[in-house]
Amino acid sequence: MAIDAQLIEALGSTKVLVGDAIPDDRRHDYWFLSHLHEHQGRHAPKPACVVRPTSVEDVVATVNTCRDAGVPLIPFGLGSGVCGGVIGHPDHVLLDMSSMNKVRDIDATNLLASFDAGYNGLEAENKVAEQGLTIGHWPQSISVSSVGGWVATRASGQFSTGYGNIEDIIYSIEAVMPDGSVINAGKAPRAAAGPDLRHLLLGSEGTMGIITGVTFSLRRAAEKQSCTAFFAITMVDGFEAQREIIQSGWEPVVMRQYDAQEARRVAGDHFREGLSLVIMVHEGPSEKVDAEIEEITKIAEGFGLESAPSEIVTRWLEHRNHVPSWGELLDKNLIVDTVEISAPWTKVNQIYETAVASLKEGPSNLIGSAHSSHVYRSGINLYFTFVAQTEKPDEMADIYTDNWQRVLTATAKNGGGIAHHHGIGRVRKDYLVNDLGETGVATLRK
Repeated sequence: MAIDAQLIEALGSTKVLVGDAIPDDRRHDYWFLSHLHEHQGRHAPKPACVVRPTSVEDVVATVNTCRDAGVPLIPFGLGSGVCGGVIGHPDHVLLDMSSMNKVRDIDATNLLASFDAGYNGLEAENKVAEQGLTIGHWPQSISVSSVGGWVATRASGQFSTGYGNIEDIIYSIEAVMPDGSVINAGKAPRAAAGPDLRHLLLGSEGTMGIITGVTFSLRRAAEKQSCTAFFAITMVDGFEAQREIIQSGWEPVVMRQYDAQEARRVAGDHFREGLSLVIMVHEGPSEKVDAEIEEITKIAEGFGLESAPSEIVTRWLEHRNHVPSWGELLDKNLIVDTVEISAPWTKVNQIYETAVASLKEGPSNLIGSAHSSHVYRSGINLYFTFVAQTEKPDEMADIYTDNWQRVLTATAKNGGGIAHHHGIGRVRKDYLVNDLGETGVATLRK
């Protein structure tokens, strides 16, 4: 019996889509290369069928049926991944988690909120906000990503410098394992009950099990929010100021630095030629926010930074998630992407200079730039942007791959980590050895 017929028998016909009923957008995720191929008429194939579970039991039945039949199973959240983790295959089954979209519980006393894994991220944030709370996780994809996808890709949000990354926010994870059993990892604020099994699932990208439910540790909504901005003569000046701020114990929820090229876009009318731009958002009790701004301003000035209008940051907050679609860019023959990495403080400037210089050497490249967006006591993240243009469609994929190679090679050679928050997918797969070593990659494969 064909796998689609087996799944219909196990789950019912309403939960299994076949043939023309399979939506086109379930063939791949938001990876640029997939959209490039689509734009050029090279469509990814549809999976054998799409299963839309509405319960953990449905997921268990799907896993058991596919395992017994020897058919690969592809988990799919809301399709916002940008590293090519999801590509359809006519012999594979795609497990579409978007119908698992219920609020399970919101506990304002213990500051916990539980959701089905397919629940939309922005809807989850809005739901807890009704009770004066926040998850504190604000990825750029918040309106189009799932809470389970956040966990599966080990995501970061734009407010992570103050509120942490997803591993700092997650409380417990429910998942269906490859043998069909269900695991619930995490039941207390902190535990020493052996290895933390949540970390088998954080960043697993669907390879270790199917995440079916998540519980987040919440925060109360901030009493006050304020913004500050500073110009820096060089990227190093800004890096050093950020290092001193975070190592002194101050944690603005947002702290970002744009190089001179990107500062032109962010600063708008306030742009200063040749200067880097550092922006910050401060949240919390009013007195804490006021004290933080006062002390951070002293630190910034001590490193030669000059105060800039706070409306730069206000404008960024309003427009930060507004970006062109891949289609709009491809219509202009543009090859565009961002590559996020991280590095210790002693390595970051060398990585920045090497990678940007390499991007600018690309024969079709128009832009090679970077900004920082996530800050830690021991290092910082960098977010590289490249834009290239060609009138030769058959060269576009190679140009794209070449630019990724330039950034990841510069990062690995200079002591950085090749991924910060978007995961591995297909675009980084061959570079994973730089972070994990041959033994580490072999362990994951086992």
